[in-house]
Amino acid sequence: MPVHSVAAAPPLWTVFPFVLYLLMIALVPLFLGHFWEHNRNKLLVAAVISAPVVGYLLLSDPRGAMLLHHSVREYLAFLTLLGSLFVISGGVYLRGELAGTPLVNTAFLAIGAVLASLVGTTGASMLLIRPLLRANQARQRKVHMVVFFIFIVSNGAGMLTPLGDPPLFLGFLRGVDFLWTLKLFAPWALVNGALLLIFNFLDQAILDKEELERPGSELKEVQRIDEPLSIQGGINFVWLAGVVLVIFLTGRYGASISPSADVQALLGIAGMAALAMLSLATTSSAVRKANQFSWAPIIEVAVIFVGIFVTMVPALAYLEANGASLGITEPWQFFWASGILSSFLDNAPTYLTFTSMAVGVVNAADPSAALQADHLGLLAAHPLGSLYLTAISCGAVFMGANSYIGNGPNFMVKAIAEDSGIKMPSFFGYMAWSCGILIPLFVIVTFLFFRAQ
Repeated sequence: MPVHSVAAAPPLWTVFPFVLYLLMIALVPLFLGHFWEHNRNKLLVAAVISAPVVGYLLLSDPRGAMLLHHSVREYLAFLTLLGSLFVISGGVYLRGELAGTPLVNTAFLAIGAVLASLVGTTGASMLLIRPLLRANQARQRKVHMVVFFIFIVSNGAGMLTPLGDPPLFLGFLRGVDFLWTLKLFAPWALVNGALLLIFNFLDQAILDKEELERPGSELKEVQRIDEPLSIQGGINFVWLAGVVLVIFLTGRYGASISPSADVQALLGIAGMAALAMLSLATTSSAVRKANQFSWAPIIEVAVIFVGIFVTMVPALAYLEANGASLGITEPWQFFWASGILSSFLDNAPTYLTFTSMAVGVVNAADPSAALQADHLGLLAAHPLGSLYLTAISCGAVFMGANSYIGNGPNFMVKAIAEDSGIKMPSFFGYMAWSCGILIPLFVIVTFLFFRAQ
């Protein structure tokens, strides 16, 4: 029997803990910020909301223990990937300065647009945001730089490999081929290319305006470099390449090593953990101190995602069984539905939610497909399913930039910018930027790639 059998959908009430937990992740930090600062409180919330789901799975569903086991395995692999990328990227420090000119700033964001697919949006964001801010210390107006950094490096850039963004890695864990994400190149290039072009013109216009407002030449000041750029902790690029290799090899050849999914996952976890430990052993503490490296962000991710990976189990099974009845059947609907949800809730569970729904829709339209939500490689191989998966992937990754809470790095970049003295827009002020710039781009993406068939 498949892990998520269409004939054995859980009752509707089992979906509510998942929805409630996602809403709490989105809203509690806004209204009970002090309470949410402590990881023990996050863990308490996760435990309370997960308890009825665990009870149902273990006591009322004959497949419950197996479903829970599979979810725990995915959680450990997911967390190990994020943790290894976080540790390794935290060992690379870009010392020195760049000239904060529009051309240099645009080139910097372009590098981030490529790097994020290799080391993840979180890793690339933490690696690049501080050097960008240092390069522009002499500039007066810097909010737009941080906003576009979030648009590109923290979100839209991480689309070309499963390492780039958590949703795509979860897809990889569920059977999507490592190289399948290269099919997303065209929307990736369109959105990131357009954003880089818009940023360059905007940055040039703002610099020109500052030149007129300030006495003397600001251009000469921003072009002055007191210390050339250099890289400390460069050995970590070897470990980053090692993570890519481990993921690729275990995904491509793991089944030939062992038929057990547990053994395959363990091989990947052990390989990534070993590379993270090598990074810790080969990187001086001075480099991590200069990077302001802290374990707090990855601990917070670990705590929050415990609840997600537990509560999502019956919710995904329910959507797989009933997806065709919810009225979302066109690629553009999957793009916008997954995107809107990813704008305000975490994009990783959003991705799994809509891929499960897509499996249900394809099975209803083509019963011979016999797709399974725990094996998304079958969805990617199906002609209609591949289009749905493309739409969901683009929506989940791109639209995480629509708000500060759409993707993990967004708030981290905002906090670093504010710590550097930049007055960032409010929650709704930031959304004014995203609605004005991103939404028109997403409309273009819809017409070019996901219009009704």
